[in-house]
Order: sequence, then structure tokens, then C-alpha cells
Amino acid sequence: MNRPPASSEFVHVCGVTRSIAGQPWRWRGTGSDALDQGFVPDDLVAQLLLARGVTRDDLERHRAPTIRGFMPDPSIFQDMDKAAERLADAVEAREAVTIFGDYDVDGATSAALLIRLLRDLGCDPKAYIPDRLMEGYGPSGEALVRIAQGGASLIVTVDCGAQAFDALAMARDAGVDVIVVDHHKCATALPVALALVNPNRLDEAPDAAAHGHLAAVGVAFLLGAALVRVLRGRGYFTNREEPRLVDLLDIVALGTVADVAQLKGLNRAFVTQGLKIMAGRRNVGLDALINISRLDRAPTCTDLGFALGPRINAGGRVGKSDLGVRLLTTQDPAEAAEIAEELERYNQERRAIEMLVCEAAEEAARHQGNRSVALVSGQGWHPGVIGIVAGRLKEKLGRPAIVVALDEHGVGKGSGRSISGVDLGAAVLAAKDSGLLAAGGGHAMAAGLTVARDRIDALADFLDERLAADVSRARDDRALLLDAVLAPGGVHPSLCDALEAGGPYGAGWPAPRVVAGPVRIVKADIVGQGHLRLIVSGDDGRRVKAIGFRLAESELGQTLLACGGDRRLWIAGRIKRDDWGDRPAAEIHLEDAAFAD
Repeated sequence: MNRPPASSEFVHVCGVTRSIAGQPWRWRGTGSDALDQGFVPDDLVAQLLLARGVTRDDLERHRAPTIRGFMPDPSIFQDMDKAAERLADAVEAREAVTIFGDYDVDGATSAALLIRLLRDLGCDPKAYIPDRLMEGYGPSGEALVRIAQGGASLIVTVDCGAQAFDALAMARDAGVDVIVVDHHKCATALPVALALVNPNRLDEAPDAAAHGHLAAVGVAFLLGAALVRVLRGRGYFTNREEPRLVDLLDIVALGTVADVAQLKGLNRAFVTQGLKIMAGRRNVGLDALINISRLDRAPTCTDLGFALGPRINAGGRVGKSDLGVRLLTTQDPAEAAEIAEELERYNQERRAIEMLVCEAAEEAARHQGNRSVALVSGQGWHPGVIGIVAGRLKEKLGRPAIVVALDEHGVGKGSGRSISGVDLGAAVLAAKDSGLLAAGGGHAMAAGLTVARDRIDALADFLDERLAADVSRARDDRALLLDAVLAPGGVHPSLCDALEAGGPYGAGWPAPRVVAGPVRIVKADIVGQGHLRLIVSGDDGRRVKAIGFRLAESELGQTLLACGGDRRLWIAGRIKRDDWGDRPAAEIHLEDAAFAD
């Protein structure tokens, strides 16, 4: 297996300046201090870590990320101590507390974490998850006032609230304390709240702002640590057992991965340690979810994003918004199994709805021209799937995409997904400030908004003008980043194991991508729903299986289907275990290819 040369900033992998998919191939991590100084790592994991931005003197901490190794002092965040002290007061006085969570996985896991912790501390908190269709995103003033009238003296909003100016003002006037725990972008002005804990506040110090990549569940975990510390200082645990926060890391891992938070720093530690907790199957709700997902092994990071997360999300998208929180907080195995089965049914329904909306959105995008941001809208599109559809559209077009579902009154609920290097959340906030939106917010890679039908074209013009340069720069800089080149015989399960040691992989910490070849195509056909399947053979006669998901109709897929076995190729992608055969095998999940001669 070949590694990138020590000084490889301008070296194209295998000499590929333009692949079949139209992009250059470059070594990942070129330009890092370690490589520029001629440092050659002595093992594969070190190479992978260095290529992902780890410095030489920090390699050991990143090899096996621990909470102790990456956990900051919670007090570095604005309002954290104030929030912890108020929660501690509520615990000691056994106040009525309500956790108000968003309806997605991050909101559900954030709410579940605080509910489970407060229960362990002797409280009996309630959960309130708004209905996506009836109430929309975030806290409404009416809901907060209603919760207060029901007896709650403290409300904690999780994964929402950073932009809830009117709602929080109504809560203040109703005499209820509100703590906001969020991670979405904040404006210069902040809504009124007892405390607003968010690493993306503009007034955070650099050491706190460095944690802006945390999902809301990660921020909730830090608040939990601060709360336990306050209670410990007050002597609360003199006659009772102190809760083990680490036992909640399975929930933190799920929310972090499902919310596509960047897996760097503390997030990598959350997921690494959380997967270990999840393997023990101690959370009966997660155990039921793993069973309904038909996983017969310990869940992986990929499972969190593609098996467990979507099922919890399905409740908020097309079903009952509180199912995720109920599943993650129940102690009754029978109830957990029942909720998991209900989520499975909703997930099947979500897939069917998503397919229909996706087809309509793609058709609408074809008639849009060359806008930098694809913004499509449709009457009657289900708002519960527009975020997923926006992600599909973004991947297909290679540019940011926003999908807007219009109701019968001409009000559109939109969800957007961005590409690396383009801050969509900041653009949406700017559109809101300019008066184009009734509501809006988000972070760099995702955003949500509310827009009137007659402002959609103006919004499209605004985003096109604001983001055109960023999108053009991001697309011009596009390149397939690679970690290694190997002969076809190197595509082996043992290499899969070696590469996994540099994980967990996900957003911001990409899974290793390799090049295999040169090869010739032995067989090429289409399987499933537009997937490309290849059998290729190297010069040494070793055969490798490759699968390109949803690539059959792409230029890459059509070229490979037509070229036959006459020409030699390099194929690039990620090596994965193939568990279908009688003996261990590996395959390449194809992403690109280039002619070798």
C-alpha cells in the first residue's frame, strides 16, 4: 500500500488531474505541518490521524479518544454556571421541570439525557415535543405559557430557542424561568432567558467557541456535568449515589452522529465511548431499536446515522413527535418494543413519502437554470421529509439546496443542506434580517426557514447573490481526497480492520478513501434501485467487487457500463466488509474512477 509522499501538496494521485467524474485526485491532508516537515508516520493509524489535521504531538490523545482527554471545563461557556445553579435549585426543591425538545434525533436525545439525569437525581421532569405539522420548529409562546400554567416553574429548551425572541418574552411575562440549551447560530442580540447556553453565541471566548461543532446533545451533556458538580459542592450526594454521566454517552453518540455533527475533538470522544456503552445494551429503548433495526452485532457509527437515527426521526417527521423521547427514557422493555415497532412503521411510511417528494423536487430543479443555490418548492409536499430531500438534491447537484413545502395558505416551510465551505445558516439569518423570511436559522451545513409563497423568488435571488462566490470557490476547489493506493489484492478484510482503528468516521472526520488498480472490468451491471455493480480484475488476476450506490444513471456509471474490459482503470472509494458470503471478504464502495492509460 502506497502512502502520500512527505511533500505532496501538488502531486495528483495516480497522475489523475481529471477523473471520469470530472475532478482531480489529491492526497488528503497535504500541507499539514507533519507532512511538510518530512515526518513519515510509522503506522497506518498515525497516517490517518495526521491527514485529518491532528498534530504530531497530539497523536496519542487522538488514537483512543476519551472524555477525560477532551472534556472542557463547562464553566468556560457563557451562562453555563447560571443554568447549572438554577437546575440545582430545582433538583433540591423538587420543582416541576419541563424539558422542551425539538422533534428530531438531536432534540430527542438532548431531552432524554436531561430527563434521565434529573430522574436519577430524584426529580420527575416532563417532556414537551412540539408537533412538526401543527406547531412547527422551536418553542412557541403559547406552548411555553401553557406549560407554565400547567405548573412548571422551570423550562429547559434543548436543540431550539436561540432565535425564539417572541416566545421567550411571553414565557418571561408568564413568570416561568427558561434555560435555553442550543447549538444553532445566534444573532448579535439574544432572546431573553434566565440562561442561554450555546457555544455558537457570538460573545463566547475562543476556547468555548472552539466547541461550536457540538450537537445540542453534547451541550446538554456539558450542562449535566456542570449540574452534578454544583450538587456535589452543595453536599447533595452525602446520602445518595451520584449518577454516572458516562452511562448516558450512548444517547450522546446517537444524537451527535444523527445530527451530522463534525466528529472531531470532543465529539469523537463522545462517539467512541458512547458506542462502547451502547454495545452493553443497557438502555432498554435503544436495545429495542437495535432489535427492530435487525442489527445482530454491536452498532457502529454508520448504524447510528443510517439505521437507528432515521427510525427515531420518523416519529417527528411523519408520526408522533414524542416517540423518540419516550423510547429513550422508558424503563419498560415491553413499552420499548411497542414504541420501536411503531417507529419502524413510520419509517417505512417516511421512505415512501420521501421518494415521491424527491422525484418532484429533482424535476423542479431541472428547470431552475444555473443558480448557485437550488431552491425548489411544491404545494402539498410533506414538511417532514424536506430536509432529507434537500440533502439528496445537494448530493446530486453538488451545490446547496433548499426544499420548501407550501401549505394551502401559501406559507412555506423550508429546509436546506449545504456543501463544505458554504455557510448556509448565516445566509438564512441574513435573509431573515432583510425581511425575506418570517423565521429562519441553522448552522453552516443545514438551515430551516419559513417563507411566504410570494417571497420565494426574491429569496432565491438573495441567496444566489450572497453565496455565488462561495459556491463557485467550493466547487472549483473540489477534489477527491485520498489516503492510500493499493493493488487489487490489498482490498481485504484485514485492511478494513486496520482502517477502522482511525475512526470513528463521519462528518468532519471522513472515512479513509483508497485507490485500487490498475484493473479491467470483468462485469458491469445495474442492480437494485439504480446501483452500479462491478467485478474488476487486476494485472495479477485478483478480482475485486465494487458497488456504486445510485451511480447507474450518472456520467461515471454510464461510462463504466460502456467501456468494457479493453481499458485499464483506477477505481476509488471506501473499503467495506462484505458480510454476505461464506467467508470474510471486502468490497469497494465506488465513488470515482479514472483511466490508467
